[in-house]
Amino acid sequence: MLRLRAEIGLAEPHLTGFIRFVPYLRMEPVLPSAEAWWLTFAATLALFAASFLLPGRLIPIIYLLRGILLVPATALLYFDLLPARFPHTPDSYMQGLVTAGIALISTVPLLFGLTYYIFDFGLGKKALLTAMTIAHLGLFLPLQVLLQALFSQKTVLFMPVLYIIFGMPVNILIIIALSSWGITWFFRSAQKF
Repeated sequence: MLRLRAEIGLAEPHLTGFIRFVPYLRMEPVLPSAEAWWLTFAATLALFAASFLLPGRLIPIIYLLRGILLVPATALLYFDLLPARFPHTPDSYMQGLVTAGIALISTVPLLFGLTYYIFDFGLGKKALLTAMTIAHLGLFLPLQVLLQALFSQKTVLFMPVLYIIFGMPVNILIIIALSSWGITWFFRSAQKF
């Protein structure tokens, strides 16, 4: 059983006329406690130190890890200096994540129309990849929101990492990965679908 302390809220998006409401999770913002701050600081510092122990052939991973660690490091610094002035709440973040996720899912046919559909794969493969991408994102978004809500209910200290690293960039990478996989399929001239 999940120990999620949240309620369902309904937001009225103003971007489209056909979506009347967007459900999202509402929860109270919790500033980081001293224990949460120090544990996050220790984990960030340990991961940074571990990046120096990786072999030189993993240079891209080392720099990626260090770049990612900049986000929690700046969040720690911010919440150490100005914790009460954090302007965002888990409510607004959850609402934005759901709204942006729905908007991204609805733009998949347009994105593929500009990138994937220009290749000669046949209508069946194009429709299949589009349907698979929309279905994958449609199943992934609620799980992403739920997992992020579990972290956000603990403290708002994790919100910058959730937003910058595990928010929409993950959904965009899913689209890129699936379209890249679709590009590896045989062209229609080589094989009929």
